[in-house]
Amino acid sequence: MKRETQIYVGGQWQESTADSVIEVVNPATEEVIAEVARGTTADVDAAVSAATVAFDDWSHSTVDDRVAVLRAWADQIEANADEVTDTIVAEIGQPVTWAQRASTDMTVRDLRNFADALPEILWAEQVGTASVRRLPAGVVGAITAWNGPIRSVCLKAGAAIAAGCTVVLKSSEVAPLTPFLLPGYTEKSGLPAGVLNIVTGTGPEVGEAMVTHPGVDMVSLTGSVRAGSRVMELAARSIKKVALELGGKSANVILPGADLDHAITVGIQDAFRNSGQACGALTRVLVPRNRLAEAEALAALTAKSFIVGDPTDRATHLGPLANRDQYDRVRSHIERAIGKGVTLVAGGLDRPEGLDRGFYVRPTVFSGTNDDRIAREEVFGPVLVIIPFDDEDDAVRIANDTDYGLAGGVWAADPDHARAVAGRIRTGRVRINGAPIDMRAPHGGLKLSGIGREMGRHGIEDYLEYQSLHG
Repeated sequence: MKRETQIYVGGQWQESTADSVIEVVNPATEEVIAEVARGTTADVDAAVSAATVAFDDWSHSTVDDRVAVLRAWADQIEANADEVTDTIVAEIGQPVTWAQRASTDMTVRDLRNFADALPEILWAEQVGTASVRRLPAGVVGAITAWNGPIRSVCLKAGAAIAAGCTVVLKSSEVAPLTPFLLPGYTEKSGLPAGVLNIVTGTGPEVGEAMVTHPGVDMVSLTGSVRAGSRVMELAARSIKKVALELGGKSANVILPGADLDHAITVGIQDAFRNSGQACGALTRVLVPRNRLAEAEALAALTAKSFIVGDPTDRATHLGPLANRDQYDRVRSHIERAIGKGVTLVAGGLDRPEGLDRGFYVRPTVFSGTNDDRIAREEVFGPVLVIIPFDDEDDAVRIANDTDYGLAGGVWAADPDHARAVAGRIRTGRVRINGAPIDMRAPHGGLKLSGIGREMGRHGIEDYLEYQSLHG
């Protein structure tokens, strides 16, 4: 078992001032695989001080300097892809094929997208008699999510560093081991000491200390609505800029005339990616009422086709949920929906066959209404609900009848028609007929799904401020 009691500050590993540790559990085996420091306010102070010292030089680095660092950083992750992927699999149970493709490889692409986007940013412009410049926001406190232990970190730290900011990172206590790999890569990439600092610990201790720290200028969080609300509350006391990437309850609208079989198959693949632990997962499937029974049958077949099992097996589609709390929470959602009489189409509370340990949940499909609690609350597991609609206006109404607004999908025989309907949906991103997501475009939400955008040029610009020079 690993014991990682150090934090990364000012380009060096140093002992945390913590007097206790946090256990890291492999969700497939339920065994403790590591211990990390339960960081303290003193640790945060040290990290913020290092980031503050480093900010003056890094904020004046050239675009070419930052492009070179980002490309070298991406190259380092790519060269160490197996190490990164294996660590992700061990600490959150992502199936190895998915972890490689959607976590490791995608992070490499994200960093290269940032490098490509930097020269595209309008760093200075003349507005009348004033010169307007873009400036880095300052020292950024980055609080990242366990469901993306490499990608979530690099989407924040990569964009902030690209903007000329310095970063204090609090990685998730559920998945701290993958971020610990990054300093070895960033040092070889030429990133100066103090630009990236890492403190492990819990949200109430380390996270809140970062948000309230007078030396932190901006806070970026990926997490739950509750966590986002708390960050906003605390950040408001010192008027800090915040960026929040929160939850979702996204609708996949399948219009009359669409290829129902294909739309159901691709939609469920989206909903169940990373075992359903994806904020943008399309977990509400909206279908014409006269095709409800057909949709239920197709969804049942698709859900039953997923291989649930050992995440180190390349044949596995769905691994375990990331931790015990998540496992209990998802099962409670399923149990409550069954108890309320929502129609169970596939899955349920029984453990997947042959798996007597690990935090595994069967791929589960319900059929109900948009008023059911299972259709209102984010489950964050392999659970979706099919909802019938009467006509196109009814479909749009149901899609928008949610507190969230992160993602969505629209399927139609005519792509132009699908785009027209997508334009009526109040959400940050919509896939048309299952089209792949272009990772250079912005990702983020409306309503309870958050504030700000990640990925590509727009992700970098979230970490910039304007300065006007007159005369």
